[in-house]
Amino acid sequence: MAVDFDAAWCATDLGDYRSCRYTYERYPYDTLPPLDEKQFTGAFQWLGDPGDFNVEQAAKLGRLEERLAAEGLALPEDFVTFHVSSDLQGSLDAVSVTGCWSSLSEPLPSPVEPGAFLVRFFRDQQDCVLWYLYLRPSGEVFVVNSYLDYEYEYEARDSEDCEPQSDLDDLAAQTAEILWCAPSFENFAYRFWLENRLWRAVNGEGDASLDTEMRGYLDHYEVTAPQGA
Repeated sequence: MAVDFDAAWCATDLGDYRSCRYTYERYPYDTLPPLDEKQFTGAFQWLGDPGDFNVEQAAKLGRLEERLAAEGLALPEDFVTFHVSSDLQGSLDAVSVTGCWSSLSEPLPSPVEPGAFLVRFFRDQQDCVLWYLYLRPSGEVFVVNSYLDYEYEYEARDSEDCEPQSDLDDLAAQTAEILWCAPSFENFAYRFWLENRLWRAVNGEGDASLDTEMRGYLDHYEVTAPQGA
């Protein structure tokens, strides 16, 4: 049976438009500005020229796809396109204001849903938050975030030298640790890219300035003024 995860966006402040008590807050998803889903074609045209095909990265993804195929699962096409394109891959790392970086894991069994798997693809530099693809046997794929590094959790559970940070057998606790945050990888990538550029603009960092789309995003907070979770 599919688990119904709580939905929240884990991010930092947007200056005076959205407060943040710590490095990150979890903002209820329904308080976020809506995005135009029609722009998410899988081509990432909003990032510009995708660049060359990255053979080395494609081989790495191929090995991951083989392991997922053995479980009856597959990576979404937008995720593959992003990671094998030289001028797309690394663009989230470059824009992150909190030092987040790309980090692919092996398929990790979901602790709450038989047959579902997690694939970590992005993490904070101090592991304050990690982002995963969540893949279901039905073919549904979405993005979740968690404060737990499930790669470490599984390794620690099977090791005599490490202590896991959580009980992987506690269904209620694990369900609470995983938060739905985007319906697709491109949707996640766009909001992350936009918000981190916005952070620089509203905090006066470098030459960052507000364009029409960025102003529209901030207008949502001027009207609704949501607070961090």
